[in-house]
Amino acid sequence: MAVEADASVLEHPALDTEGRRLVAELVSIPSVSEEEREAAEALVAFFEHHDREVWIDEIGNVRAPADDTVLLTSHIDTVPGEIPVEIAEGDEGPELWGRGSVDATGPLAALAVAAVETGASFVGVVGEESDSRGAWYLVDDREAPKAVINGEPSGWNGITLGYRGLVEGTYVATSESGHSSRPDSNAIQDAMSWWNRVESVFDPDEWVPVFEQVTTKPIDLEGGISVDGLSMEATMEFQLRVPPERTPDEVRVLADAELKTGTVNWSGAIPPVMTSPRTELARLFRVAIRSLDGDPRLLRKTGTSDMNVYAEHWSCPMVTYGPGDSELDHAPNEHLCLAEFDRSVDVLVEVCEKLGAERETVETTEPPQ
Repeated sequence: MAVEADASVLEHPALDTEGRRLVAELVSIPSVSEEEREAAEALVAFFEHHDREVWIDEIGNVRAPADDTVLLTSHIDTVPGEIPVEIAEGDEGPELWGRGSVDATGPLAALAVAAVETGASFVGVVGEESDSRGAWYLVDDREAPKAVINGEPSGWNGITLGYRGLVEGTYVATSESGHSSRPDSNAIQDAMSWWNRVESVFDPDEWVPVFEQVTTKPIDLEGGISVDGLSMEATMEFQLRVPPERTPDEVRVLADAELKTGTVNWSGAIPPVMTSPRTELARLFRVAIRSLDGDPRLLRKTGTSDMNVYAEHWSCPMVTYGPGDSELDHAPNEHLCLAEFDRSVDVLVEVCEKLGAERETVETTEPPQ
C-alpha cells in the first residue's frame, strides 16, 4: 500500500508544469495491482481536460485512441510498498519520492503528456506487475498500431530494445511420513534435489552476460507434515528467465527432464524479445536524445515487461522508454528526478512529432490508386 501525499506536496512550487503535477498526483494515489481504479480515473480526467476521447475498458485499461502512427502505453499498477510521497532536493534538483515514481508512474505520466501534446494514441494498462492482464487484453481487443513506445524506466537518454522472457511453475511432491532418522528422502529433500539439478542445468557462466543466460529463482517454498499426519508435503513456486537465444518451451523441457519425483505444473510463459536498433523508431529516439545534448544508450533488461506481450502479437517497430533509474524499481528509496522527467517528455514529443510528419509526407506523396 502506497502512502498518500499530504495536500501540501501537490502544492509544492517545484510542480510548476502540467506534467510534473500529473506525475505527482498519480504517485500520490495508491495503485497496487488490482487496485488501479482511482489512478485510472485520474488519467481519464487528464485526457478529458484536453478534450480527448477516453474511457476505461472492461478490464480496467485507460484507452485514449487517436493517431495510431504510434501507440504510447505504460502500466498504471505498482508493487506494494509504503514510501512517503514528498518532494526532496537532490543533486540535480527536485526529486519526487513515492512508490511508482520510477516503475512506472513516471514513464506513464510522461507518455500521457506527450500523447496530449502530439495527438498520439495512448493506453494505460493494468496488471503489469502481476500477470500483464491489461496488455494481453489489449492485443486481443485492437489491431496493431504502426509503432509502439512502451513506458518503463530507462533513463531519459536510454532506449530499451530487449527483455528476457519468463516461465513460471509450481513443483509439488509428497512422501510417506516417517521418523526423521530414516535414510529415505522426504518430499522436502526431493524438492531441494530437483531444484539443485535445475540450477546445474542452467549453471551461470561468469563470462556470459546475464541477459544471455537462463536464471533460476525460487519465489516461495512450503513443506512439512500434512494435516492428517500421514504424509510429508513440499510445494515450491519458481521462475525461470529466458534469454532471446532460447524459447520458453525449450527451457521447460530441460527442467522437466530433471524430474525424478514430484510433478511440475507450468502456469505461464512469456517469450523474450529483442528488437532492432536500426528501425526508424529507434533512430528517431537517438536523434531526439542527442538534440538535448544526451548520449543515447541502447539497453537490454534482464526482467520482463509488457513489451514482450506486444512483440509476440504485433509485428511493428517498438522500444521501451521512460524517465527514472531502473535500479530503483521496487526499491524502498524509489524516487524520480523531475528535471529528468521533463527531458523525457521533450524526447517523446520530438519522436512522436517526427513520426507524424513522416506519415503525412508518405500520405501526400503516394500516387492515387
